[in-house]
Amino acid sequence: MDQIGIGIIGTGWCGGIRAETCADHPQVRSLHIAETRPERLAEVQALTNPATATEDYRRLLDNDEIDAIIVSATPEDLHYPMTKAALQAGKHVFLEKPIAQTLAEADELIALARDKDLKFTIGYSQRFKPQYAYMREKILDGTVGEPVSALVSRHITRSLGKKISGRIKLSPAAMEATHDLDFVLWCLEPRKPVRVYAQAVEKVMIKTANASDCMWIVVTMDDGTVFTVGAGWILPPGYPNYSTTWLEFVGSEGSLFIDDGHKDVVLNTMKDGIQFPISSMPGEPVGHTYAGPMASETVHFVDAVARDRPVLVTAEQARKVMEVYIAADLSAERNEPVLLPLNADPASVSAVA
Repeated sequence: MDQIGIGIIGTGWCGGIRAETCADHPQVRSLHIAETRPERLAEVQALTNPATATEDYRRLLDNDEIDAIIVSATPEDLHYPMTKAALQAGKHVFLEKPIAQTLAEADELIALARDKDLKFTIGYSQRFKPQYAYMREKILDGTVGEPVSALVSRHITRSLGKKISGRIKLSPAAMEATHDLDFVLWCLEPRKPVRVYAQAVEKVMIKTANASDCMWIVVTMDDGTVFTVGAGWILPPGYPNYSTTWLEFVGSEGSLFIDDGHKDVVLNTMKDGIQFPISSMPGEPVGHTYAGPMASETVHFVDAVARDRPVLVTAEQARKVMEVYIAADLSAERNEPVLLPLNADPASVSAVA
């Protein structure tokens, strides 16, 4: 069996999941982790028994045993310099979203990976949910006919919203709706987005986190198909524990709806009342198995590198998603539609809200 050495930069929530997944996978010859927090580094080291563990990610880049790097570090402005350094070191890279802070940075990373013939993919884990894959299959095979419209409504709890928005000033479009923009654009390929109109609401989190509560985005494609994505992060803690999503797709010959609301498992205790467990977007270990898409996504990257197979999410697709959510932020700020492609100097077009 083909095996690889893999390094993980950042072993927080998502990086920790990826480290545990890699530690148990037969295609991983050796695992190497880097984490700046000593207590978390020790915790993940005890869980995964890596070949090396360090507080300095650059030691991973200098290690010839490592073939591929997973960049799971926060805050998100670290993504570009870390990824650039990893690609320059000749490592294949899996990068958590967002791909970069500016379109110019994204273009530079894409060109660098192409020039060095390296795999470079972005963490859009929702593609790995079986029900989402089914929706795309029914769109591509013509079951629902010619695309007409789509809608995705995603909400997470405000505790997560404060955590995410507190790291760096990125909008709900860039950090939450991005997953759904990616999914719908992927389903509608080769159609291209040509117009974006968005509105943000600022009533709750603006007071404590200087962030929007939610954003609703309408995207028009070049064939006239229209889809809407709404994403927010101010749900109270009661339902769900983490996230809830509704998806619908309407075509000329049918429709398809997905309730990803996490109401299928209900825990009720005297201490904590009603809870809806297993409701995080990345997923979580449950005994002998894993519930959620992130483990499958991680295994896919390992396999793509080990057996030289294509990655599911291309960096070019992630760049297109970035252009759309930047346009959404601009539209909400200007209170007017924004046309695509963005014709401004890419260096001046940023994902920072």
